[in-house]
Amino acid sequence: MNIQAEKLELVRMILDTNNPNILSSIRRLFSKSKTTDFWDVLSQEQKSDIQKGIDEVERGETVDYKYFVKEYR
Repeated sequence: MNIQAEKLELVRMILDTNNPNILSSIRRLFSKSKTTDFWDVLSQEQKSDIQKGIDEVERGETVDYKYFVKEYR
């Protein structure tokens, strides 16, 4: 089942129910799913280090994994 069909099926099930417990459970699920993006809890130093790594990859400054492992075993 594709995502749109799944959403439509869930909407149908919600509209068909009169059970307040089910509706409360669904509301809690949605409330819990509104978590903070991990990026927002990183320090500025961590964000800077990640951006530095991204920049290095974009410039082609990478090391082959097999070479890296071989060198440091």
